[in-house]
Amino acid sequence: MYKRILDHLNSAILLFDRKLTLTYINSAGEILLADSSRHLVGLSASELFKSSDPALLVNLQQCLTMAEPLVDRELILDRTAHSLTINLSATPLLNNEQVNEILVELQQVDNHLRISKEERLLSQQNTARLLVRGLAHEIKNPLGGLRGAAQLLDMELHDPELKEYTQIIIAESDRLQGLMDKMLGPNKLPNKKAINIHEVLERVRQLVQAECSRSLTIKSDYDPSIPDILADKDQLIQAILNVAKNAVQALDGKGEIIIKTRINRQVTIGRKRYKLAAKCDIIDNGPGIDADMMNRIFYPMITGRAKGTGLGLSIAQALINQHNGLIECNSEPGKTVFSIFLPIMTPGEEQ
Repeated sequence: MYKRILDHLNSAILLFDRKLTLTYINSAGEILLADSSRHLVGLSASELFKSSDPALLVNLQQCLTMAEPLVDRELILDRTAHSLTINLSATPLLNNEQVNEILVELQQVDNHLRISKEERLLSQQNTARLLVRGLAHEIKNPLGGLRGAAQLLDMELHDPELKEYTQIIIAESDRLQGLMDKMLGPNKLPNKKAINIHEVLERVRQLVQAECSRSLTIKSDYDPSIPDILADKDQLIQAILNVAKNAVQALDGKGEIIIKTRINRQVTIGRKRYKLAAKCDIIDNGPGIDADMMNRIFYPMITGRAKGTGLGLSIAQALINQHNGLIECNSEPGKTVFSIFLPIMTPGEEQ
């Protein structure tokens, strides 16, 4: 019973025996340490925290020796792909006045920063989408009139050279019409069915690989335990393909892309908490994204490339949002990670 309660806590709960061997870890702990309890239980504290702040191990040993609870703040935990800042609370569990076990609570200090960033990203995305939709509608109306007038004029002209100009007007009107349609984003609701996320990713990998040179390699690192998700297969392919193509363009034909999936538990997306979510990472070893671009990459018409439209990532974010998900990005020179979070829900849970 107590394990079910602990699995619903946001804090990571770890239980160590007298030898400082891990005997229990809850779901939040698995997420924090980026590994399953099956792999973690049985490891010693020195193995768990060998690359982390030495104070973690010192605190546990002190709690064991002094038989008194202690708290330490802003320690660096470095077991995952990137370092995390955590607060530690260790409580000795006594039996006949001797420490029998140590109950440890780890709270991710920078977790609230992620949630704040996520909410800001969703808000910015919604604001930008409303502005762009309004602008696109305003442009489409006179654009249709311009094209119609050019067609009427074309029918009245007999000089081939003059007709050439009207054809240019019509062709450019069509091009702008297509651009406006893209700026308006997805124009239909997703047709959600139970699908395997890895079928989608394999299709994307094949499409991207077919367009790339041999100097660019695409690797996969899939978690086969991820259950089916409710999604529109075509829309997911389009969204993930847009992100993957962005990585290809950043590499300029040379480098490595890794498509990685993992299951995440107790994930918050847009103020809503989900028990399970599929996380798909598109990782490239390119030059990274400039810091001044990071807060704007999901805006329409924002691009760092001369020939880019700036619509690919914006459309991808809109499509993933329609699936109650979110795309996040972290970048540094040599490593850029686009993380796509998709909630795993049964038909009865779908809203």
